[in-house]
Amino acid sequence: MEICHLCQDQIKKSASRKPHKDLVKIDECRIFIGRNPSGHEEQDYQCAVCQSRFTHSTDKNDLGWTLWQG
Repeated sequence: MEICHLCQDQIKKSASRKPHKDLVKIDECRIFIGRNPSGHEEQDYQCAVCQSRFTHSTDKNDLGWTLWQG
């Protein structure tokens, strides 16, 4: 199945932007403690329409929304 238009737009969003309406959280949120006290978090999502999977990261050195390749 091809990636839906909402997921195509999601790839371009920054870390501060929310997931689109069809992205559903999967697995537990991963919390990383770094040099600064707040660290960062990563959360995996899957699209209910096209089944694309993303990882959302709040780390300033990562891409905000990363599409899984599979």
